[in-house]
Amino acid sequence: MKNGDVQRCAWPKDDPLYIKYHDEEWGVPVYDDHTLFEFLILETFQAGLSWITILRKRENFRKALDSFNYKTIANYGDDKYEELLQNSGIIRNKLKIKATITNAQAFIEVQKEFGSFSEYIWAYVDGKPIKNALKDHRDAPANTPLSDAISKDLKKRGFKFVGTTVVYAFMQATGIVNDHEVSCFRYNEV
Repeated sequence: MKNGDVQRCAWPKDDPLYIKYHDEEWGVPVYDDHTLFEFLILETFQAGLSWITILRKRENFRKALDSFNYKTIANYGDDKYEELLQNSGIIRNKLKIKATITNAQAFIEVQKEFGSFSEYIWAYVDGKPIKNALKDHRDAPANTPLSDAISKDLKKRGFKFVGTTVVYAFMQATGIVNDHEVSCFRYNEV
């Protein structure tokens, strides 16, 4: 799709928020644990919903979840859980909110074992993004054998809401896999 003089993937359409996300974040390799955690949590909340819904609530999530500080989230108690359930600015799904706390705890355990979550997750691709060659974004898979394996391992480590489709979306968002269309200006940039 062309917006101005720029050729980009078709999925952002004309939505300014989607375009900004596509142009600045989506598919850019992320090695920072804090940002990886943020995307992991956002992707778990996205399960069963559209990504634009999550993007529109992202700042609300940031405020509600202490700027995605996993160390703080790991210690949330019943009062904070109840507060989150009452927060109309976020997705108020009981299981996803509980999973956020559980995933923060599991995230810290992965850090203890591997030195960082980044070391753990990027080891699956030897530290280098998988660069696909999609002509049409609709040809991107919902999952792959690699996302299956990561999902299985994350679940074994106690993570919740990390099915293979969620994991693949996380891989796309954090640049572990480059699924920009080959005609997109970002394809060779990321």
